[in-house]
Amino acid sequence: MDDALLSLRGLTKIYPGVIANDDVSFDIGRGEIHALLGENGAGKSTLVKMIYGLVAPDKGEMQLDGARYAPAKPSEARRAGIAMVFQHFSLFDALSVAENVALGMETPPPMSDLARQIREVSETYGLPLDPGRTVGTLSAGERQRVEIIRCLLQNPRLLIMDEPTSVLTPQEVDILFETLRKLKAEGTSILYISHKLEEIRALCDNATILRLGKKVDTCIPSQSSARQMAEMMVGSSFATPEARGGTAGEVLLAVRDLQLPAPGAFGTPLRGISFEVRAGEVLGIGGVAGNGQDELLSALSGERAAPAGSIMLDGKDISRAGPVARRGMGVLSGPEERLGHAAAPDMSLIENGVLTAARSEGMLTRGFISWAKARSFAEEVIAHFDVRTPSPGTAARALSGGNLQKFVVGREILQGPQVLVLNQPTWGVDAAAAAFIRQSVLDLAAKGAAVVVISQDLDELMEVSDRFGALNEGRLSQTPPVSSLNIEQIGLMMGGAHDMEVAHVDA
Repeated sequence: MDDALLSLRGLTKIYPGVIANDDVSFDIGRGEIHALLGENGAGKSTLVKMIYGLVAPDKGEMQLDGARYAPAKPSEARRAGIAMVFQHFSLFDALSVAENVALGMETPPPMSDLARQIREVSETYGLPLDPGRTVGTLSAGERQRVEIIRCLLQNPRLLIMDEPTSVLTPQEVDILFETLRKLKAEGTSILYISHKLEEIRALCDNATILRLGKKVDTCIPSQSSARQMAEMMVGSSFATPEARGGTAGEVLLAVRDLQLPAPGAFGTPLRGISFEVRAGEVLGIGGVAGNGQDELLSALSGERAAPAGSIMLDGKDISRAGPVARRGMGVLSGPEERLGHAAAPDMSLIENGVLTAARSEGMLTRGFISWAKARSFAEEVIAHFDVRTPSPGTAARALSGGNLQKFVVGREILQGPQVLVLNQPTWGVDAAAAAFIRQSVLDLAAKGAAVVVISQDLDELMEVSDRFGALNEGRLSQTPPVSSLNIEQIGLMMGGAHDMEVAHVDA
């Protein structure tokens, strides 16, 4: 490819028990937005780590502008004009925007000059930011702007973006896409990783598809359907999630006027949260990140005791019960932060299974753990949810984000809870795996469980939910049936116009 900015030739990376990348070759053109697609564990993360200098390939080579390119560390990649916006933000809440940007620079200018540069770049690219704002007070979308501005100050030739829209509202996605198209028009190349295939179709010029570490296909996204791209990634067709039907039963979970203080200076207090979920029903709760989602899960799981309000399980008050007691009653949960909250990073999958399922799966005898039962349970989760891992003895941190997500969600679902609360259940998960997780949620509800799905993915909530509510500044709207809502009404609810919205729906 004559106009290639970056050429990859035969890149191979092998880890014990797994070939992460196997003879991968493709080009990224100048001024091109190039999508990198693949299932969880397909090798995308390893590939971009080689481009960014975080790991070295075992075989193959890279060329940047026709010259050999082999960065030994990220600073060398940055000096060569490669910048990367990671899926997980690396920001310090207590520092200002400018201070966080300075920490990511080799030789930062004086703070006053840097603040001026941040204002200029943010205004130029339509990403307004106050350099003096404390990062802990920013929304998730504004935090991503900090990461992007930090990269743009390097004047990159290639910008790598890993799942950049996973925490953005539809309006923030539109702003980001305008920025990326402007960068493309100026000649910047972009390598774009996302599981949101309609976004890929709208934004990207070309796509390379990886499967099990190998390049298996290419396509022009605008000329392919989202389903076609998903099936290229998986290598086969897959079913669309489908509710099993049936009517909702008695109220299993009832929350009344729940109040919870903010967990810290940058958290969100819960203000008078009330809702009910019946047996066989899925309640979807949407909202922009940072409006009380984590706090709601911690209150329902028992991790934090609410000083006011009540939580009733099948008519019994469980408000003062801790997380272990609630799990014993059949109230299970899956938090958003999979590594460190949902799973202990250095523990194996077997051990992580024990952490939440020891009692429910009969792994304990007189206080001793049956490791045979623990291994069997982990193997069941791995097989049922297609978790790509060398073995159940592998440490949680060694799995790709999507595969760990499949494990922690599967671990809870296979315990057959009465009530299941999930926060961002398919975050960072490929299309086929997301469809399977959503179908598993629907199947669990069909068996009589009450399910609460907290998500920023509106498509997901519309697919699995019977009723929908929106969190805004720690307040929950009323929860009308999904069938009575349209996107405009949902947007109003997410923006805080709860009373007006519900009155409109009930009319």
